[in-house]
Amino acid sequence: MVLSEFTPSLNLTEFVRVYRVVHFVFNDITKIPFKPYPPRPEHCLSFYPRDTETVEYVNNGAKIKNLNTVLIGQQSEVTNRFVGKDFLVFQVVFSPSGLYRLTGIPSQQLNNCYFDAETIFAKEIKEVNDKLNDATNFKAMVVVVESFLLKQINKGVKEFHRLDYVNNLILKADKILNVEWLAKESCLSLRQYERKFIERMGVSPRYFSKVVRFEKAFRMKNKFPHLDWLTIAINCGYYDYQHLSKEYQKFTQKLPTEFHDLESPEGLLGEYDTY
Repeated sequence: MVLSEFTPSLNLTEFVRVYRVVHFVFNDITKIPFKPYPPRPEHCLSFYPRDTETVEYVNNGAKIKNLNTVLIGQQSEVTNRFVGKDFLVFQVVFSPSGLYRLTGIPSQQLNNCYFDAETIFAKEIKEVNDKLNDATNFKAMVVVVESFLLKQINKGVKEFHRLDYVNNLILKADKILNVEWLAKESCLSLRQYERKFIERMGVSPRYFSKVVRFEKAFRMKNKFPHLDWLTIAINCGYYDYQHLSKEYQKFTQKLPTEFHDLESPEGLLGEYDTY
């Protein structure tokens, strides 16, 4: 089992936050539990060179499967992910606005979507998947994907805006930042900032900030399961446990303890989702 992250090359950090590799092999398990996947503050391009996954949207029951490459916009609901016995995903997690700048697709059009990337990149992206399957190690996979991304960038991308830099601060901050301050730092009026933010990120800055805070709490509990919920709430910028619990229910439709008690594929192998 592999749960790893790799830093992008310096000439790609403007577009890519991190590369994430997940590899599970379940030779002796007949029934693999699905993974409940909560909203995260990220846009992704995912490659599945071996077994693909089936994604089920909890709210409407829609299922999507058998896609080898996928664009994933900002999610606002839980999805259940069903994986195969030899499951390998190489995921490009974009920097704020990275996917928008690369594709030109207004980000709100990809909200709660699991979109076939072959309709955007066609033959080129199929070749990437083949090369990933033949790669001898994960660093070689990074080289393959970075070569593809650089070719796409060289074809032309949407312009950089100072807002893209400022939005990185939301991911790094230990508290929710004031939207008026973010707009000022972006050299925009509040209305302009909110409009551009939605175009480039898919959701409002306030909503995105709440997802960032939720994810920090989610990861902290998985990384330090002995910590009590009040400690996690305070460390992640919530007023108290009730405040955290309310947001868990909003994002997952479950209480914190209920959601973390759910089974997952990595849980079978003694690991937890801290990536």
